[in-house]
Amino acid sequence: MKPVIVVHGGAGRIFKEREQGCRTGVVRAALQGYSVLKQGGSALDAVEEAVRSMEDDPHFNAGCGSVLNEKGEVEMDAIIMDGKNLASGAVSAVKCIANPIKLARLVMEKTKHMLLTDHGAHLFAQAMGVPETPGEKLITQRSLERWKKNLEPDSNPEEFQKDLGTVGAVAIDSEGNVACATSTGGLSNKLIGRVGDTACIGSGGYADNCSGATSTTGHGESIMKVVLARLILYHMEQGMSPEMAADTALDYMKTRVGGLGGVIVVSNSGEWAARFSTKQMSWATVKDGELHYGIYTGERHTKSVDEALASGSEGF
Repeated sequence: MKPVIVVHGGAGRIFKEREQGCRTGVVRAALQGYSVLKQGGSALDAVEEAVRSMEDDPHFNAGCGSVLNEKGEVEMDAIIMDGKNLASGAVSAVKCIANPIKLARLVMEKTKHMLLTDHGAHLFAQAMGVPETPGEKLITQRSLERWKKNLEPDSNPEEFQKDLGTVGAVAIDSEGNVACATSTGGLSNKLIGRVGDTACIGSGGYADNCSGATSTTGHGESIMKVVLARLILYHMEQGMSPEMAADTALDYMKTRVGGLGGVIVVSNSGEWAARFSTKQMSWATVKDGELHYGIYTGERHTKSVDEALASGSEGF
């Protein structure tokens, strides 16, 4: 099996001044994840590495760069899933951790549980020796400004939800195993303790070697209502291609509950798709030594991996 990785940096509206950074960020993540696969690493390791890269990138709403809740704090959710045995780990409403995706994997591998939240997740992180990051180190100027703007009496928080940037990755490795990972800071000015789709198995992501893997982004409450990630794989099990399954599920979410979003998919045969019903979604994929990436509907740039690595971050 030839390895494939697909990543997304969030669906919604990406403001012009952030386009370049988002493109560069997803390309970097895809190349780093693919590097793991090329060296014989697992799909699980590849998606974790890709998402970690984007959690460390302030352009995205995950890790450093996460949006703030109503109290001005960062609360993050993350999930990871192994298609080989349906093992999954997730965390929700976690604070003071640089890489929630790493903690989610520890939940999967070191506990009998699948989801730890808030204080419990914090205690578990301490027990696992995960370093604590001061909350203010995760807050960017952009997130702070947005939070303040949303507090103004005449503000429209809905407008600012559009420029978010949940991150995710799906992959298939040379052994034919699939995996997914998704991480987010959630909604701007959300209620304390609000948990969206990301940490919920079947909504924020799902991976099963019998069909494939998917990671979602968009309006969390809508995604949870239709269990979007699992719905896509269901359509693939009925014989649809990844692209058709993604479009069908996104159309259903839009008509049934009025929700917009985006998805990345990889099938157990190595077919992939990156589809969205929002204005934009930053995405990148690497397959057969070729990098593809884009932000707008119909936009698809292609480069060889060698060319991409040689041109560095200025070339996207």
